[in-house]
Amino acid sequence: MSQMKHIDNIPSTPGKFKEKSPYNRLRLHFSLTKLTFWSFVFLGLIFVFFFRSPSSSSSSPAASDLSRRSLRTSSYDGPAWEKRIKASAKVRSHSGISVLVTGAAGFVGTHVSAALKRRGDGVVGLDNFNDYYDPTLKRARQALLERTGVYIVEGDINDVALLKKLFDIVQFSHVMHLAAQAGVRYAMENPGSYVHSNIAGLVNVLEVCKNANPQPAIVWASSSSVYGLNTKVPFSEKDRTDQPASLYAATKKAGEEIAHTYNHIYGLSLTGLRFFTVYGPWGRPDMAYFFFTRDILKGKSIPIFEAANHGTVARDFTYIDDIVKGCLAALDTAEKSTGSGGKKKGPAQLRVFNLGNTSPVPVSDLVSILERLLKVKAKRSVMKLPRNGDVQFTHANISFAKRELGYKPTTDLHTGLKKFVRWYLSYYGDETKK
Repeated sequence: MSQMKHIDNIPSTPGKFKEKSPYNRLRLHFSLTKLTFWSFVFLGLIFVFFFRSPSSSSSSPAASDLSRRSLRTSSYDGPAWEKRIKASAKVRSHSGISVLVTGAAGFVGTHVSAALKRRGDGVVGLDNFNDYYDPTLKRARQALLERTGVYIVEGDINDVALLKKLFDIVQFSHVMHLAAQAGVRYAMENPGSYVHSNIAGLVNVLEVCKNANPQPAIVWASSSSVYGLNTKVPFSEKDRTDQPASLYAATKKAGEEIAHTYNHIYGLSLTGLRFFTVYGPWGRPDMAYFFFTRDILKGKSIPIFEAANHGTVARDFTYIDDIVKGCLAALDTAEKSTGSGGKKKGPAQLRVFNLGNTSPVPVSDLVSILERLLKVKAKRSVMKLPRNGDVQFTHANISFAKRELGYKPTTDLHTGLKKFVRWYLSYYGDETKK
C-alpha cells in the first residue's frame, strides 16, 4: 500500500511560589516533593493490586476498562518465537548496540525503532497494542517495522515474566522505554491506567533491568508536562517541577523521582527525555494537529482554545525526526550502568533533557498552516481553555541537550506539517471526507 512506504519518504505549563525564609521554602519544597512521590507510589500499589484482583475486574467498570486497555500477554515460548527475537536483536554494525524498545508500535517508538535498525543496531520491540486510540494504526506501524526487520513482541510491561524472558534471550545493552499511557485529558476518565502504565509499568521495567547482568543503560520518555504550573519561560531542566497540572504530568514527575531512586540504589544509568508536543507522519490521532486535519477535511468545527483575557495558547511543536535524533543521541551518550545483579558498584549516570523545537507557535497559527496545506477553510470555534490539565503554553530551553547531545532541531512547523499532511492523505485516502 502507498501508506506503507519507507518511513524516510513519508516521512503527547503556569505560578510562582514565594517564601520569606529560604529555610522554610526549602523545607516545604522538600516536603511537597516527598509527599507527591510517596503518594503516587502508594496509589500505584493500590491500583496494581486492585486491577489485578479477579473480583474487582469483574465488578468495576473502571477495572474492566483498564484490563481491556492492557493486553494479557499471550503465549511466549517456543524456538520459533525465540528465533525471531534473536534475529531482530542481531547487531549488524561494528559499533552497534542492542536495544529493547518498549512502546515500539507507538508514534515515537516506531520512528526510533526504524532509525536504530537502519543504522545497524539490534532492535526488539514490545507493545501491548491497547485501544487508547485506533489499534489499526498501530498494526500498520508494526507492519512497517517488520519490513525493516524489527520484530515487536506483543505483551505488556506489567508482565514481569515476559520482561525477564526477553532478557534471558537477549543481552540488551540499552533499553529505550517509551511505553506509557499518554494524553492529558483521558486521565480524567481513566486515572488508573496512568498509574498502571506510567508508575507500575516503569517500576517493573527498572526492576528487571536492575537484576540483569550486565545491567543495560536506560533512556526513557518523561514529558514537558512535568513543568506544570511553572510560568518561567523557556522551561529549563533546572526549573521547579513540583506543581503538575494533570494526573498524566504527576505520573511522569513521579517517574523521574523513581528513576532517581533506582539510579541511587542500584546504579542504573538513566536518561529522561522531556518531549515537547511531538508531531509528524504516523502520529497519534488524539493530538490536536491530527484531529484538526481530520475534522477540517470533513467540514467539522474545530475547537480553538484561548486562555483568560483572550490569552494565546501556544505549543513548542517538535517534529518527529528531530525527536528521533535526540533519542539516538541520548542512547549513544548513555554511560554503562554500574550495578550487577541488583547491586550497585559505583555512581551511575543520571540525566534529564528537554527535547523541543524552542519556537512556540500559537495554536491558531497551526490551524492557518493546515488550512493552506489542505486548501480547505477551517470552521473555528473559539472557547475557553478547559480546566482539565491543559496548560496555556510550552517552551523548551534546549541549551543543555544541545551541549551534551549535540541536539539541534531543524524542522519548522510549516515544513513538518507539510510532511504530515502528505502522509495523512496517502494513508487515509478516500476516508478523509467521510
